[in-house]
Amino acid sequence: MKDQIAKQEAARAKIRALYGTPEGEDGPTLFVSHHLDELSSDEWKQCLAIEKPTAEQILDGLVLVSAWDSKEDGNIDTFDFSLPNNMTNYLIAVRFDGDEIESVDMES
Repeated sequence: MKDQIAKQEAARAKIRALYGTPEGEDGPTLFVSHHLDELSSDEWKQCLAIEKPTAEQILDGLVLVSAWDSKEDGNIDTFDFSLPNNMTNYLIAVRFDGDEIESVDMES
């Protein structure tokens, strides 16, 4: 359980670190820009209690929607984050190879 919490925290830190970088262009940066363009003020209020959130507020508001074992070896290695209240079908998937983050991608 401690390992999963540490990985989840590492995943969140990596998402924040990648935002606005070339490496994060198809992951956290796309996720934030897409949702800033698509969601209305009312939807943001419902989701994050803010009418017009900043990128940082969006990233800080991400919730863990699933954590699973992609290799079927009993080790949780994929963490999926999204907006609260099922506001979107998109998520940011963070995959680990052991203790190292292998990829961070936006998925639907």
